[in-house]
Amino acid sequence: MNTTIPPIVNVAKYLKAQAEKKPFKRAVVYPCGKDAQGRIAYSHLTFQQLDRESDKMAYGLQSIGITRGVKTILMVKPSIDFFVLTYALFKVGAVPVVVDPGMGVKRMIECLDSTDPEAFIGIPLAHVLRTVAFKSFKTVKIWVTAGKKLFWNGYTLDGIRNLTQEPFDYVKTHANETAAILFTTGSTGPAKGVIYTHGTFDAQVRNIEAHFKIGDDEIDLPTFPLFALFDPAIGMTAVIPDMDPTKPALVNPVKIIEAIENQGVTNMFASPALLNRVGRYGKENGVKLPSLRRVVSAGAPVSPANIEQFTAMFEGKTQVHTPYGATEAVPILSIESDEILSETKPFSEEGYGTCIGRPIEDADIKIIKIFDGPIPAWSDDLLADKGEVGEITVKGSLVTERYYDNPEADSLAKINDNGAIRHRMGDLGWLDNNGRVWFCGRKNHRVETVDGTLFTINCEAIFNKHPDVFRSALVGVGPKGGQVPVIIIEPRPESRKSESDLKSELLALGQTQELTKNIHELLIHTSFPVDIRHNSKIFREKLAVWAEEKLGYTKEAE
Repeated sequence: MNTTIPPIVNVAKYLKAQAEKKPFKRAVVYPCGKDAQGRIAYSHLTFQQLDRESDKMAYGLQSIGITRGVKTILMVKPSIDFFVLTYALFKVGAVPVVVDPGMGVKRMIECLDSTDPEAFIGIPLAHVLRTVAFKSFKTVKIWVTAGKKLFWNGYTLDGIRNLTQEPFDYVKTHANETAAILFTTGSTGPAKGVIYTHGTFDAQVRNIEAHFKIGDDEIDLPTFPLFALFDPAIGMTAVIPDMDPTKPALVNPVKIIEAIENQGVTNMFASPALLNRVGRYGKENGVKLPSLRRVVSAGAPVSPANIEQFTAMFEGKTQVHTPYGATEAVPILSIESDEILSETKPFSEEGYGTCIGRPIEDADIKIIKIFDGPIPAWSDDLLADKGEVGEITVKGSLVTERYYDNPEADSLAKINDNGAIRHRMGDLGWLDNNGRVWFCGRKNHRVETVDGTLFTINCEAIFNKHPDVFRSALVGVGPKGGQVPVIIIEPRPESRKSESDLKSELLALGQTQELTKNIHELLIHTSFPVDIRHNSKIFREKLAVWAEEKLGYTKEAE
């Protein structure tokens, strides 16, 4: 019998270490208004202050019963309190449960209810929601309001914050102990709760710092709130942007550029949608951002044109990094803009897929043959041939091992690889001779026709080259093996071309390429449905249903 005791790991240790190493460096900077001259005013906490404030909050949480292992819904907007609360929860060993509010109220409540939460910390609006949907929160016993408490019961943050100056000795959790439950976007199916252990977070902190070579003087502008939580652990100042995090595609580029310039931002995370919006503004207005050392863009494939547009604002050796991963394992691959623009761009535009780079740190990447069912155990017989499109899989220290209370999802996504867990990404790709992976789309988005299988990213690239196309989506209508491929086009807003002319030109373009010569159905859609987290992942399932209706397809037609 194996009696090895897992190592002691708690991600809160990193904040303690940074508070000792750089006590007076700003940890969190928050835009809190404007002064009389209209200039942005900021509030902030240093690393020492953030550590002490989260200590005080940890004492308060502990005093009301939010302790080790207590699953705690956290519904607080990006703010200083968001950082204080999260690290306080880690310190007491509680388990924050986090969902994207933008996924819709009904789905969000379903996700939260599925975890059987025991505590709830949220802004007043979140408490209004829980009083309406009270049956979905029947397991919750502890309620805390971040703000003013109205007609509901429970505590307030101000009421439980302990004023002691005594440091809080964070709970000595084990590496395999649950640290948080984070939900996937559900962009290709039901949202699933992913169990993050303290060991997972520990691996992410180490891998991110090492791969991106984060320096001691770094200042980050994280436009995705959950990624911001890594900043205090790595030692970066987190500048909270003035934006709605659920709508990155509608961000005001002036505010993003203003924050970069005001704070001397060296690092920025941006979804492809935000990258495109800010990059277009910057290019049109001749903006330069000399403080930036790197931009990290993820959440969906980033087109070379999007990258090229944004790099027009760079000076020196600044790069756009496009790491690849998923909620279940991130980051596992990465590539820089120089390599994309100088080497892989022309191949992507010709339908080879999007190059997503080489493995990061200890990520063990394998491409396996396409198979939709469970794979209980690893075998080398699963491997796809060199250059063959297959499913991307990964084994490594930052791979999550299971979903919360979802054995069916576990069976479809996890492979026992000699005692370790290998995760199936659900994405398709192929490996080139330089050790780089090329992304070809989601496995369940592939279109299986009588003439063979078509992959979304590869085919869409052919049509995306047209100057009037903003983006495209390949979907299949009909039964697998006999699907009719349909290419759906979202034109650029500034396009003045008639729908009939655009259709004619695009169908003719498709006929010139081997990849797309069998695509004869084309539809125009003015605004694609996309995920709320990054505003970049296209909901092809919804577009497929829409295409069936537009083309008059019925089940009888099968």
